[in-house]
Amino acid sequence: MLRRYRLIYCLLWPVMHLLFRIRVQNPEQIPQGAMVLCAPHSNFADPVFLMMALGIRRYPRFMAKKELFEKCILGRILTSMGVFPVDRGNTDIRSIRTALTILREGGIVGIFPEGTRVHEEAGGEAHRGAVMLASHSGAPLVPVWLPRKKPVFHRIDIIVGKPYALPRMAGKELCQDCADELMGKIYALRENNGR
Repeated sequence: MLRRYRLIYCLLWPVMHLLFRIRVQNPEQIPQGAMVLCAPHSNFADPVFLMMALGIRRYPRFMAKKELFEKCILGRILTSMGVFPVDRGNTDIRSIRTALTILREGGIVGIFPEGTRVHEEAGGEAHRGAVMLASHSGAPLVPVWLPRKKPVFHRIDIIVGKPYALPRMAGKELCQDCADELMGKIYALRENNGR
């Protein structure tokens, strides 16, 4: 699977850099080992932008809505890249276990905390999945800013924030507070331009 991922990365890299001038700010803040990578979501290509930010040596595994896997060809491509399905309408124990296993083995899980594509600059409501995974696995959260609009042939600034850990927690209210804090950190990167 890693070989397939790297092959796809090599195919996508020249296309992405031809279409966009990608600049990653603060790449040194990306930790080694396990992490929960979190960014806003407005475009189907957002996972690819995060792949470009991490580089070929890092292998992020993304959650994607299960409906995408019902499309035969797309489902096979996603699976070959290590993407795994999540049932957004229910508590999906299987996807949670998959994500926790990846993190406990030192891997990277990429999550869009808004849960779906949001085009408004104000953003959407934060879901609790990312903070729950970070809390239960001990892996740090890494906030990343991706601009909502990504015009072709323009510079796209991907801003990496400081990783931070969460204590083990319980309770929906506490998790929601932490999810809101995570989105606040992501939006602060935009406001402070990565500082």
